[in-house]
Amino acid sequence: MIESYERTFGAKPKENSTPLVGNNHPEMDNSELLGPTEITLFQSHIGSLQWCVTIGRFDIATAVMTMSRYRAAPCQGHLERTKRMIGNLRKYKTGAICICTGVPDYSSLGETPQYDWMSSVYGNVTEGLPTNAPASLGKEVTSQPMWTLTFTTTGPPAAL
Repeated sequence: MIESYERTFGAKPKENSTPLVGNNHPEMDNSELLGPTEITLFQSHIGSLQWCVTIGRFDIATAVMTMSRYRAAPCQGHLERTKRMIGNLRKYKTGAICICTGVPDYSSLGETPQYDWMSSVYGNVTEGLPTNAPASLGKEVTSQPMWTLTFTTTGPPAAL
């Protein structure tokens, strides 16, 4: 993607710390509408960026979805935003999703509080479980969301 960008624009994309600038409002963009050639370029950028999300660069997903809605009639400012996203990928080219296969140790966090959900707005409900589900064949999986994406460029935190 970077090589294609360089062939098209004659320079590498400027490295950016974020995919879009803060307080970004592409719906308010009043810049000039792109011509047919530039629309194709914009659509190509969006397609490439969507593939990046598909193969694991979830950190740009919201920015890509936000800009993809302008594929039919993008403005010059929209094209500039996709260029910024490519610059963000260039800056963080080693970004990755870390998958740790061990079971996390939460013992240092103390006892997990137990809540009585029977007095909640949901009332007395039961979970509908399928009666014909196949037996589990693999190991148990624990999903552990991370609170920050900083580790994507430096490796996983030491605690993992």
